[in-house]
Amino acid sequence: MNIAIVGTGYVGLVSGACFADTGANVTCVDVDAAKIDALRQGNIPIYEPGLDDLVVKNMKAGRLKFTTSLADVLDSQQIVFSAVGTPPDEDGSADLKYVLQVARTIGRNLNKYVVVVTKSTVPVGTARKVRAVIQEELDRRGVDIPFDVASNPEFLKEGSAIKDFMSPDRVVVGVESEKAKKLLTKLYKPFLINNFRVIFMDIPSAEMTKYAANSMLATRISFMNDIANLCELVGADVNMVRAGIGSDGRIGRKFLYAGCGYGGSCFPKDVKALIHTADGNGYSMEVLKAVERVNERQKSILFEKLCRVYGADGLKGLTVSLWGLAFKPETDDMRESTALVMIEKLLDAGCSLRVYDPVAMDECRRRVGDRVTYCKDMYDAVLDSDALLLLTEWKEFRLPCWEVIAKAMNNRVVIDGRNIYDAEELEENGFKYLCIGK
Repeated sequence: MNIAIVGTGYVGLVSGACFADTGANVTCVDVDAAKIDALRQGNIPIYEPGLDDLVVKNMKAGRLKFTTSLADVLDSQQIVFSAVGTPPDEDGSADLKYVLQVARTIGRNLNKYVVVVTKSTVPVGTARKVRAVIQEELDRRGVDIPFDVASNPEFLKEGSAIKDFMSPDRVVVGVESEKAKKLLTKLYKPFLINNFRVIFMDIPSAEMTKYAANSMLATRISFMNDIANLCELVGADVNMVRAGIGSDGRIGRKFLYAGCGYGGSCFPKDVKALIHTADGNGYSMEVLKAVERVNERQKSILFEKLCRVYGADGLKGLTVSLWGLAFKPETDDMRESTALVMIEKLLDAGCSLRVYDPVAMDECRRRVGDRVTYCKDMYDAVLDSDALLLLTEWKEFRLPCWEVIAKAMNNRVVIDGRNIYDAEELEENGFKYLCIGK
């Protein structure tokens, strides 16, 4: 089966490598010639465990190719996936210019039937716009060539994307015709051979499903952060509360962890986009607006705790250590990360920062520059520090040697933004320990 995937970002590259690994002939397309040249050399532009090996393996097998021209390969494709970026505009809406550029290219070069599948996260109604643009170009050419559009939103988690793609909870596909449904069923059959969990629906419902899913998860996170903040005020323990409500089968335990806010490329952008979609249709998403407000406030919660330790005017001249810069473990992605908020607040307060992350150091340099000190490991980061703030719960941060850290720090203050440490252990080693929701 021949498929093309336009866009070699996170979604496009993971999807292309995984489809190729099941035997499909995949051509990944990107207008960035430098990126395509790098990919042909096996250089992967993003960090995702196992992705580099998967790409190289399928390139060597001849099932995965890279090109800068969709027009050159379009005639040989049965399905074309659009996985280009949909960055947020200033008003929070998704910018569809790249999605519609792909549609225009297809319309200008289409010579036979193809299914055009939107895999980017796009607002409800985007498939209709894609169809209109393709048809407009066909009409301009004076040709009558059949095609279908479909929606196939991705549900990948950074850090476990390959597993998510190969063993999905579900595959959501929005289609308009039986022909398109049969082609996409054939494509996804290898992934779900033991339990065929493709959910077919109309296209607007598929487009909405992606936003609704991410918004629900974001809602659970903000809800627990709100509960955690109240727990601190009334003397409750949010971890015990989580265990109590998570044992209810109607609620479950997932995404009920209190912390210092969510980030990344999906939750913040998708919540904003769904709010904007509702506003554009004369409806106000009051719950999601609150979710967004809570999350933005939560990203400052560790700074507020540090101020309570040293006083709002006592931070100037302090050395503060940050463990974790990425928005979550197993990725170098710092988009909308709590670390970015904390770095700016601490620098504005006159602090010197020593930072460490297992994989996101280069990304931090790109975003922050030389305004912070980049350390070689977690212990180097706490040298002569007045406070340690944990922002990202990387595995290597879980069992630190507190005796060594106590000797390295000027002042023994630890603020745990992910609730992974034992308060008694730190207090036994002379630390003042603060966390979320206790």
